[in-house]
Amino acid sequence: MAEGWARALKSDVIKAYSAGIETHGLNPNAVRVMAEAGVDISQHKSKNVADLSHIPFDCVITVCGHANEHCPVFPGKAKIVHVGFDDPPKLAAQITGDEEKLNCYRRVRDEIKAFIETLPGGLEK
Repeated sequence: MAEGWARALKSDVIKAYSAGIETHGLNPNAVRVMAEAGVDISQHKSKNVADLSHIPFDCVITVCGHANEHCPVFPGKAKIVHVGFDDPPKLAAQITGDEEKLNCYRRVRDEIKAFIETLPGGLEK
């Protein structure tokens, strides 16, 4: 969702990539709630951070605790920033109704959007 928002809102100033320390594929609920907000991430691919090791990043932002704890070292002078968001699948796992599950994704989607709107200046605080 973060890559989708960055590309939709900030492509003029940010070249966004998304990767994890593990690949899991796209979550259909994330794709759905982003589409509701007018952002199509259906063609995005789940990538491992190792797949992007050739890119000289200025900044790497981790958005989940697990990634922050296990974030690999990046060559060069990449600034590493952690901005934690709840994990929608974990939140939704404890809920039974489909609409209530989607509301978990919607909340996190909107929190990520609000963060992305602060970039790149918000990283300098």
